[in-house]
Amino acid sequence: MSGEKEKIEKLAEKVDELLVVLNNIAEDLRMVSTSLKSLAVSKLTQPAQPAPTPMPEAPETERALGVDDVKMMFPEDLEGLLNFEEREEYIMIKPRQFLGSENFAKIAQIVRGAGGDYISAGKESHFRVPKKKA
Repeated sequence: MSGEKEKIEKLAEKVDELLVVLNNIAEDLRMVSTSLKSLAVSKLTQPAQPAPTPMPEAPETERALGVDDVKMMFPEDLEGLLNFEEREEYIMIKPRQFLGSENFAKIAQIVRGAGGDYISAGKESHFRVPKKKA
């Protein structure tokens, strides 16, 4: 009988662990959903702008981005909310605190403009900006 009780307790612990993971995923989805909604609203409320004049192409000897280059893309107030870490092929950007939907949307827009994206991974969620342009 005690063997069954131990199995049930272990199963209950596993269920608790799964609930923690699912709650993290649900929170990430809420943040992404809120950011998408705010981006959609901002796109709808902004007047149509003419297409920007294309920049002349950079020479083939374009160097890879570094942490300082990526930091310079962000206004000071947003930069202070983030940690930047150089990896082999990308710069990883992790929030130091809860960003809120407005800051998340601003950061996501800057990262996408640099060719990066958001990686949803629970507590390990982060933004990535590739060092080299594709």
